[in-house]
Amino acid sequence: MSTTQDKIKQFAQHTFGTWNRQNAWKSPLLIKDAKGVCFYDDKGKEYIDFSSMLICSSLGHKNQTIIEAIVKQAEKLPYIAPGFVSEVAMEAMEAIQSMMPKGLNKFFFSTSGTEANDGALIMTRQSQAPRYKIISRYHSFHGATPSGMAFTGDPRRIPTERARYTVEGVHFAPDCYCYRCPFGKTYPECDVQCAKYVDYMIKEDGNVAAMIVEPVVGTNGRIVPPPEYFPMLRKICDENDVLLIADEVMTGWFRTGKAFAMDHWDVVPDIMTTAKGCTSAYTPVGITAANDKVANFFEDEMFCHGHTYAYHALCLSAIPPAIAEYKRLNDSGVIQEGSEHLKNELYKLADRHECIGDVRGIGHLWGFELVKNRKTKEAFNVKEDKITGAPLMTAKVSGECMKNGLYIVPWYDNLVLAPPLIITKEEIDKSIHILDKALTVADQEVESTGIAVSRSAEFSSTD
Repeated sequence: MSTTQDKIKQFAQHTFGTWNRQNAWKSPLLIKDAKGVCFYDDKGKEYIDFSSMLICSSLGHKNQTIIEAIVKQAEKLPYIAPGFVSEVAMEAMEAIQSMMPKGLNKFFFSTSGTEANDGALIMTRQSQAPRYKIISRYHSFHGATPSGMAFTGDPRRIPTERARYTVEGVHFAPDCYCYRCPFGKTYPECDVQCAKYVDYMIKEDGNVAAMIVEPVVGTNGRIVPPPEYFPMLRKICDENDVLLIADEVMTGWFRTGKAFAMDHWDVVPDIMTTAKGCTSAYTPVGITAANDKVANFFEDEMFCHGHTYAYHALCLSAIPPAIAEYKRLNDSGVIQEGSEHLKNELYKLADRHECIGDVRGIGHLWGFELVKNRKTKEAFNVKEDKITGAPLMTAKVSGECMKNGLYIVPWYDNLVLAPPLIITKEEIDKSIHILDKALTVADQEVESTGIAVSRSAEFSSTD
């Protein structure tokens, strides 16, 4: 008779582990339950979910309001073809409208953030023709489909460029990465050159249709822009008749403290994509929202896009209750209190560990960038290490956390610190205690300099 471990190994043998070498997908951890900010393996061990899984489980696990709505819809009408309209689709649209920035009035519902960005590409290429080029940034992730990966700067793009690239005309701009400024300058004396350079690119390159950005970079570092950056970028796009696309897949739904991250800078994009938090990951939904300029183009032109699962009734059923929960939490002050405590404790922790070169973030979206030397900013690992499979210091720290019941997603150079919005001060303190011990693994390999940690988050918004 097969044991549980035998079944796990058999499962791993016959499935592809995502974003991983398959020799590392031999015995994945079996999760049996989850509730609140915690999840539990098959042996009953508890783990605090300090990355909201993949920055998506923003309302935590087993929210009964959302679960009941999904069950009710499953019993009533789980699916209807997207050529029809369901009652739940209308309810979802009304809930979305109540949260969207003013001016984003028309929506396409798919089943992931990647597909939401695919929709944005279709809208852009059709409505902006004959212009077709897209400007992205090097520290970005916009999805795993050929189009999503084409305008992704993330290192996972590199091994699959020939296999994935069916989208031409994508160019990468410098990031607003103040800790490692691509221009070698220091804010504010830099005059926000990273934004000004985009204007140069647009004018020199020609045929630019849009620029796509993560308002706060997600996977690739929680890079928060200077307060002038997005107002400048909005002006540059307007002057050059270029669409501004905001990928709020990770940053939406109060993850940064406001409904959407762009709200921090009072900037409304022409197209906004979002997913993950819109259902708190209870069902898979992606949303592409467009302004009137984009939407009106399709009044007399075919919108050449769609999915079998577009406007999927069961998936959409999670949106209204999730949005109601976000509004309740925001009105109660729970989100604000949690984010302030999280920020303060992360700053204290960074001051205690010289392996942390930069602490940056906003709301419930933070990152520690680990370095060998604070003065030179020499990293433990670089982008290529993620591809070659070299040992990662971030993975060592994350592994120590897991041993002690704390789940943190590691990237090649930074740790993803993004707990659910419902996390309490006590749960934050418990998490910080575990992370504090784990960071000593990296401290042991640091070249001591006595230089203070960088705090890029201190100009996180214009509030």
